[in-house]
Amino acid sequence: MSGKFTRRGTLMGGTAAMLGLGILRGEALTPLAMQKSVADKLEPLPTQPYDTSHGEWRTYGGNLASWRYSALDQINAANFNSLSTVWNFYPDNLGPMPDPNLQSTPLMVKGVLYLTAGTRRAAVALNARTGEMIWKFNFDEGERGRNAARPLGRGLSYWTDGTLERILYVTPGFQLVCLDAKTGVPVPGFGVGGIVEMKVDPRQDIDVTGKRRGDDIGLNATPLVVGDIIVVGAAHLPSTSPRMRHVKGFISAYDIRTGKRLWIYHPMPGKGEPGYDTWLNGSAEVAGNMGNWSQNSADAELGLVYIGTEMPTDDWYGGKRHGANLYGDCITALDIRTGKRVWYYQTVHHDIWDRDIPCAPILCDITVDGRAIKAIAQPTKHAYLFVLDRATGKPVWPIPEVRVPKGDLPTEWYSPTQPIPTKPPPFDEGGSDPSRLLDFTPELHAEGLKIMSFYRTGNLWAPPIFSKWPRPLAMISSPTGDGAGQWPGGAYDPETNMLFMYSNLSVGLRGAVPADPSVTDAPMMSGQARNPDAASRAPAPSGRLAVQGLPIFKPPYGRITAYDMNEGEIVWQIPHGETPDVVRNHPALKGLAIPRTGSQGKVGILVTKTLIIAGDGTATTDKDGRLGGWLRAYDKQTGKEVGAVPLPGRASGSPMTYTVDGQQYIAIACTGPMPGRLVGLRLSAGPSKPVEKPVVNAPARASTTPPPGD
Repeated sequence: MSGKFTRRGTLMGGTAAMLGLGILRGEALTPLAMQKSVADKLEPLPTQPYDTSHGEWRTYGGNLASWRYSALDQINAANFNSLSTVWNFYPDNLGPMPDPNLQSTPLMVKGVLYLTAGTRRAAVALNARTGEMIWKFNFDEGERGRNAARPLGRGLSYWTDGTLERILYVTPGFQLVCLDAKTGVPVPGFGVGGIVEMKVDPRQDIDVTGKRRGDDIGLNATPLVVGDIIVVGAAHLPSTSPRMRHVKGFISAYDIRTGKRLWIYHPMPGKGEPGYDTWLNGSAEVAGNMGNWSQNSADAELGLVYIGTEMPTDDWYGGKRHGANLYGDCITALDIRTGKRVWYYQTVHHDIWDRDIPCAPILCDITVDGRAIKAIAQPTKHAYLFVLDRATGKPVWPIPEVRVPKGDLPTEWYSPTQPIPTKPPPFDEGGSDPSRLLDFTPELHAEGLKIMSFYRTGNLWAPPIFSKWPRPLAMISSPTGDGAGQWPGGAYDPETNMLFMYSNLSVGLRGAVPADPSVTDAPMMSGQARNPDAASRAPAPSGRLAVQGLPIFKPPYGRITAYDMNEGEIVWQIPHGETPDVVRNHPALKGLAIPRTGSQGKVGILVTKTLIIAGDGTATTDKDGRLGGWLRAYDKQTGKEVGAVPLPGRASGSPMTYTVDGQQYIAIACTGPMPGRLVGLRLSAGPSKPVEKPVVNAPARASTTPPPGD
């Protein structure tokens, strides 16, 4: 394979320019992006059609390109408000306690819904007409499950060769389970009794029980099935001031019929491998994390799977991992058959902001300046959309390296530049400039300025600071690891080449103090300085960035942005979500006419023939005093809201749609104030007629000790 290595803008000179900028202090030779020659082509991979063209939903993102799109149009602007809930599925008994945060997006194949649910992450099959359970596989992993790093599940995967049908999912304890889709019984011949042990890595020893500190590894996301190959990432606990020794992430592929591991990809380079030189002082030997916790996408025709990598240990401090830290925070294209890296693009150098890649990239075929491009669009936590040629990794529009502020931590290493796309514009705001401060009233604004005075403010790339008493105690950072972009990702309309992205207002405090050896073996750790004279009782800030309970920054608190991907421009942008109760009922705002602010949350979007559909990420109180949420529909061309129907709680999973017997349904997971449930809606009055089906509880390994709730 021939490789062309470039960075646009200030790194146009490739390695020489990078060394000139001092990004790697003259010690590294590996470039921070690798493009593939268009002449290097892989063989297409035969695959079943994973799309929504027949009214089904066979893979997490609707198709392997993660469009979250369906051409169904029975539900439209004229009748959306006539939707009603026709069934609810409650997973309360699928574990020792009710599900506190149901995040699943169900699949629908041949009239059956498949999802994971409950505090043990059981796999279940439901009648898609009635929501009635057909079978369940409730696997109790005992101690291993109780120690799980990632207890919540976001769904499962489906495979068929036209005769056999299988369901695959990852347990909280990081085992790959393969079930017969018709019965829920583990498939003989797949691994051992239908289960594959995934805590196996030739490069490191991993405690399968999860008890050993630093060995937290698991996955919320679903496997990605491409042809007869299952691709599975790995994730970890958020790493804030951990011990330096930490399990390293990896991505594996397995044979769908046998469960045999086909390949394993290690984003963390080993000694002598490309990228190792971006870890100064041999820090790649001890640093951990850097897995792949997001959903992934694939192009079977190109033979590529696209993964987004996590940042290395720890999230907000990199004083013991000097260097740019390849291949963390990278969009990476792997050969599906071999796992070999074909191209990569690093979106953040030496991440100290928790801005690793959160969601599946969207594959879209666009036309730019008359040129057809097979593109990949990757939303990020810091509100940028990185748009590359998905065959080569080359940016569609220039992404220059821009100089960014340097911090003051004596043990930290700072990248002098970061890649900032020129197009499309960001889908949310960044940084903590005082101009973002809430301004509902002059009094609230003044109080916000007083709170802000204890901290330092800066732009999107302002790094964490050395905390000092009485000030500055920390850097006000926005977005944080909770958004703008988050794990539900975006959606794409192939009819108009428009991409839609929900984003979430997030703001946090980033300070560092000398380390407590009982917490970490790094020289510094996240925290804020304390009053050295505790007896003086000098006033101190609460540590909450809120003004009388109100978010310190102006709304919108949640928004949806629509892009024209041919032009790389924003078409429209609107607040999404009801105004939170704390704003609507605040005494300081009484009598003020405040437009809808939108609300925070982790919100997924569904695109149909004419609409985009999304649930509110925050529960609010309706006019009758009931706490719940709303499922909203917008005209996808204009962003005008055309309908809203009530939900029993906030949207905690992403909506999907399907048809059965000529009727279109929408299914969405909701949580709070009640435990999680899956809700089915359709254009129908009255309850649907139940269909009598036996419940099959497939055998599972027994354990006398149940795992706790998430």
